Amino acid sequence: MNKDFDSWNEKKKNIDNRKASPFCHERELWWCTLGINVGFEQDGSDVEYRRPILILKGLSKQTCLIIPLTTSSHAHKLRPTIGLVEDKQAHALLSQMRVIDTKRLVRKIGSLDKKIFDDIRKTVKDML
Repeated sequence: MNKDFDSWNEKKKNIDNRKASPFCHERELWWCTLGINVGFEQDGSDVEYRRPILILKGLSKQTCLIIPLTTSSHAHKLRPTIGLVEDKQAHALLSQMRVIDTKRLVRKIGSLDKKIFDDIRKTVKDML
C-alpha cells in the first residue's frame, strides 16, 4: 500500500497549530487524528486519518496514553473486545498503545464500562 505522507504532513501542521487542547480523562473513548505511520504502526483511516481510541491514562494537560481501537475481529490476547463503539463491535489494540498530544483528540464518543477498563488496564500491566 502506498502511503501519502505528504498529505498527512500538511494536516499534522494544522493539528500542531491548534491553540487549545481538549481535556480528557481515563476510560474515555475519543475520535483521534492518528495520521499515517511507519510500517505496521496503526494508522488513522479516511481522509482525516482518524480512529477511535481509549484514553488509558492522562499524563499531563497536553499528553495522554492511548490505545487505538479497531473493528477487525481477528482474535488475539492483545486485542480484547470492549463492546460497541458507535454501533460497531470494537477491540482494543493493546500492542499499539502510545503517548499522544491531546491536540490530536477530535470528539469524545463516550466512556468505557469500568469493569472492562479495569480488565484492559490489568492486561496492560501484565504485558510490562
